[in-house]
Amino acid sequence: MSDAAEPEPTPDAEAGTNAEPVGERRTVSDPAALKALAHPLRLKILRQLAVSGPATSTTLAAALGENTGTLSYHLRRLERGGFIEDVPERPNSRERWWRAVRGLDVRRPAQDEMTDGERAVAGALDRMRLDEDIELARRFTEEQAESDGWMRGSRGLSHLTREEVTAFHDAYLDLLTRFARGSEDAPPDARPVLLRWFALPVE
Repeated sequence: MSDAAEPEPTPDAEAGTNAEPVGERRTVSDPAALKALAHPLRLKILRQLAVSGPATSTTLAAALGENTGTLSYHLRRLERGGFIEDVPERPNSRERWWRAVRGLDVRRPAQDEMTDGERAVAGALDRMRLDEDIELARRFTEEQAESDGWMRGSRGLSHLTREEVTAFHDAYLDLLTRFARGSEDAPPDARPVLLRWFALPVE
């Protein structure tokens, strides 16, 4: 699995723009780091940072309806996992400003390389994301006609080897990196856009 960084490797712009690459992509596959993602509030924090840009624990708490103490704890966990970082342009602020780390390629280790506990964490993260993806599919079905071209989708079928599926996946990640852009770099007419892809054998 590769999870586009919510850190979703922060692809927030729609294909068709001329976004500049975010630079070297850094792969995150340490089970301890991935464990930091397996919490609903941390996923919400990462989504908020990806959509709205840098924020303090106070502004995040207000946006997410949480208290600052709770937010600070989860922010520290995300920082230790390598998913968020300080905003260097604001070193003298009274409060610490956070942003999502750009250019992350989040990949879990192979199943046979994980312990039972790590597989349980990966399963919990999958279930949280599945719930979200089901909701996104529902919205796509109900709202696409009125989206004025903002909602786009495609389905296809091919006969591929396992190596070709991997090559397709890597090409998709390269495309995400090409169009990755944070809210602070986006033009006025840009909107945060969620992107998903998956492949599975028919039989």
